[in-house]
Amino acid sequence: MNAPGPERRLAAVLAADMVGYSRLMEVDEAGTLARLKTHRLELIDPSIAKNRGRIIKTTGDGMLVEFHSVVDAVSCAAEIQRRMARRNADVSPARWIQFRIGINLGDVIIEENDIFGDGVNVAARLEVLAEPGGICVSGAVRDQVGDRLDDVAFVDIGNQTVKNISRPIHVFRVRLEPDAAEMQTRGKDGAAATITTRKPSIAVLPLVNMSGDPEQEFFADGLTEDIITELSRFRDLLIISRNSTFVHKGKAVKVQEVARELDVEYVLEGSVRKVGDRVRVTVQLIDAQTDRHVWAERYDRKLEDIFAIQDEVTGAIVATLPGRVEAATQERAKRKRPDSMAAYECVLAAKVLHHRSQREANAEAQRLLDRAIALDPNYAHAHAWKACVLGQTWIYGWCADRDATFQQVADELEVALALDDNDSDVHRILAAVNLTRDDHDRAAYHQERALALNPNYDLVVVQQGEFLTWLGRPEEGIDWIKKAMRLNPFHPERFWSHLGRAYYCAEKYAEAAEAFARITRPDFTHHAFLAAIFAQMGDSVAAAAHAAEVVKLEPGFSVAGYLATQHYKQEADRQRLEAGLLKAGLPA
Repeated sequence: MNAPGPERRLAAVLAADMVGYSRLMEVDEAGTLARLKTHRLELIDPSIAKNRGRIIKTTGDGMLVEFHSVVDAVSCAAEIQRRMARRNADVSPARWIQFRIGINLGDVIIEENDIFGDGVNVAARLEVLAEPGGICVSGAVRDQVGDRLDDVAFVDIGNQTVKNISRPIHVFRVRLEPDAAEMQTRGKDGAAATITTRKPSIAVLPLVNMSGDPEQEFFADGLTEDIITELSRFRDLLIISRNSTFVHKGKAVKVQEVARELDVEYVLEGSVRKVGDRVRVTVQLIDAQTDRHVWAERYDRKLEDIFAIQDEVTGAIVATLPGRVEAATQERAKRKRPDSMAAYECVLAAKVLHHRSQREANAEAQRLLDRAIALDPNYAHAHAWKACVLGQTWIYGWCADRDATFQQVADELEVALALDDNDSDVHRILAAVNLTRDDHDRAAYHQERALALNPNYDLVVVQQGEFLTWLGRPEEGIDWIKKAMRLNPFHPERFWSHLGRAYYCAEKYAEAAEAFARITRPDFTHHAFLAAIFAQMGDSVAAAAHAAEVVKLEPGFSVAGYLATQHYKQEADRQRLEAGLLKAGLPA
């Protein structure tokens, strides 16, 4: 009796390989590996799972995946290549991570958890034929997919002779048509339609060199360009490009005329003046619709290192300006009925409500964000903030089903990440969500990504301080939280809570008490920390008073239950808080 042969089956095989892997590794080994790991974690592996694929094997720069359906295989490849293109949009071309993908339908041999055979070999050869960021498929795949996918088309590139395959292979290149998100912003004739989300728009006019010194011209121009570049990191601001604004360099301009020409709501103008060994930079933000000054500031610096001054002044302007734009836009939004507010204004109003940390305000914020998403389903920032606001209900227990709410948070973040991988808010909130799971490593990755995407965003900066405190590095955390307060002098009150917690962790109890005292409407968590603070300071009367407030506001409070909501990585930090709470007389 003959022994049975190897197990065979028909499978759709996807082979992917990273372009320029060796070059990128030589230039930045650690950074390349970190970014590749991130793309796997956030994009590639979830897309494979969603399309019912099975990863057979991975190499340093590639992978082999099996699908039971060619439609699933092509859908997965298209999603990966589209989203990778969006991820590369904010990265210099020299650091792009791109993949080539080949897909074949053929016979494969099954051996344990691996697959071999002609079907695999052809897929690997098709991958080599693909362009960076592209997909090539065999004729069999093209025939099976047919017209079942609306967002891809196939270009016949004929029979190709490939290495180690004796017969020619009929190859098609996949052309990625606009996906559903892009189609919603286009009219029937393909022309761009009006996008619902009208973001605040700013033109930064070239700063005027008032020094009478031609050598200062490069400083004024460099400062202007830096401001434009750094403001562009804020995904909820529309910044007019340098090429458009520099046509006005050296000309006498009227702000309202420039605003009409460039179709912007705000104009930033200013000047640079050298006086002796000092340089003075003056800037002002103007609401072009009302010709009203929204904000003005002057920066005086010693002329020791011109480039250091340029960086410092850029940081100061960029840190303050978005907050002033938001405040001005909020004033406009207040004059509108909620049902007439556009998507951006809805998100803006929801942010203000969220920062109040009140149950009723949170519910109204959710309604506004639902409206923003209904107006513009592809507005990543709205989905990110919906996750943030839902996360607040989860933290404070304002939801009926905590597990269901947490899943909603995860779902909204998945949508936001798919729509815009380079939104710092998305990564900021993902860091916070992973912290609630005590997954400090994954939280660290997203926090680092958020900080890299926008180092001048106060909410990202304050979260860096909070995160360092959880890691057991409160002294560093205090510095970051104070930096966030400088970035946004109009910061939410909860920044004081972050600072107080960091001071407690650093055993600076007097400073911690002072920080918590700045909160006008303390909740039971604030009173709990104050009770622990005064207990550690030996003030039993104050500790008992705050402990009584805790029990009054949260009758079921227990030290063990409260500690379960804290995310300290170091056991010593957890024990320090536990000791203070118990010493204050709170129930164990």
